Amino acid sequence: MIMQTITIPEQLTKEKDLMIISRREYNDLLCTKKKREKTSLDKELDESIKEYRQGKVIGPFSSIRELRKSLEK
Repeated sequence: MIMQTITIPEQLTKEKDLMIISRREYNDLLCTKKKREKTSLDKELDESIKEYRQGKVIGPFSSIRELRKSLEK
């Protein structure tokens, strides 16, 4: 059995960590990362839901008078 050897240039291994994975695994990792990344809109929505559950939200109001009365408190 002949063992193949690969020489990796030093410029590629500056950080001392090098991993070799298949293209399929790499693509799967990218897809997973994209699914987990949240947009700023997602983050704002999560924060809004959190505030709603904590009771920090007021409204809805059926008139301007109700809104003004709420803001005067």
